[in-house]
Amino acid sequence: MIIRAAHERDVSAIAAIYGHHAVHGLGTFEEEPPGEAETARRLNDVLAKGLPYLVAEDGAVRGFAYAAPFRPRSAYRFSVEDSVYIAPDAQRMGVGKALLTELIARCEALDLRQMIAVIGDSGNAGSIGLHAALGFVHQGVGRSLGFKHGRWVDIVWMQRALNAGDRTLP
Repeated sequence: MIIRAAHERDVSAIAAIYGHHAVHGLGTFEEEPPGEAETARRLNDVLAKGLPYLVAEDGAVRGFAYAAPFRPRSAYRFSVEDSVYIAPDAQRMGVGKALLTELIARCEALDLRQMIAVIGDSGNAGSIGLHAALGFVHQGVGRSLGFKHGRWVDIVWMQRALNAGDRTLP
């Protein structure tokens, strides 16, 4: 499996993977999958900000991950939020770990200091476990912030320091 930067040619696969999670899962609170044009816009928005957007492939795209600004205000400029989505037939095969490991490394190369995971569904053991395995610390739960698939859904906040974190000034 190769982890590499995402390109326009990956948009169809990224849209299909994300669309599956939007329709069937709780990892995203988006309920209608965005089309390829919107997926391309989102990819280009991340890349235009100089942030990493990655895919995992082994002949086909098996997952993707990216870092986006945590919040738009300038004081948040050293903090990013990660997103990781894996194709249904590639889950529990190490794809997420490979993607998130590389995403962390690329964000550290940009001298970013904090990575936030906002995980949909407090029962999302796969994503919570993945983040914990890579050094993310549980910061809290937002109870019933979303309503999807006929039920209230929590979010789990996890955080990982990058580089020296807050031990030094940027």
